[in-house]
Amino acid sequence: MRYTISGKHIDVGDALTTHVKTELGETIEKYSQRPTDAAVTFSKDAHQFLCDSVVHLSTGLNVTARGAATDIYAAFEACREKMDKQLRRYKRRLKDHHQQRAEPVVFGQADSYVLAADEDAWESQDSGLQPIIIAEMESRVPTLSVGDAVMQMELSGTPLLVFRNEKHGGVNVVHRRDDGNVGWIDPRGNG
Repeated sequence: MRYTISGKHIDVGDALTTHVKTELGETIEKYSQRPTDAAVTFSKDAHQFLCDSVVHLSTGLNVTARGAATDIYAAFEACREKMDKQLRRYKRRLKDHHQQRAEPVVFGQADSYVLAADEDAWESQDSGLQPIIIAEMESRVPTLSVGDAVMQMELSGTPLLVFRNEKHGGVNVVHRRDDGNVGWIDPRGNG
């Protein structure tokens, strides 16, 4: 497994790097025999250290976790424990998913835009309001089953996931609702 261990305005020493590789490697090995790479980033926010970790699995799924503490090692341990909990929750499905899926998750490219949040900043034209585009980038849209999309959303810690449905190829969305349940949007056949 490839590791990228870095710090934002923090010097990450050899001892911490070795500790991260050893501990994270043990955690990942328990649940997934084939991780491809891991990115761990340390930063400081006031008096707390933050640890953000993203592990890419060979199936195409990503696992994301974040930890915070007043000690940098404790921040990593909090992050590792969250990742362990996520992986433990999905251990059976990750193993089953790997056996059922002969090929890794396929990703398509999609344009992604960041729009200005302030409506007053939008330009007024004859046709109506035109938002100001702040950033343009490409996003990866995975082709997954609905169950795998929910699992990916949970593992990555995001509130929503846009994906292509494996069954019909249409664009779908799963999202975390305010009541704690998961919503699924499938616009197919509603035209």
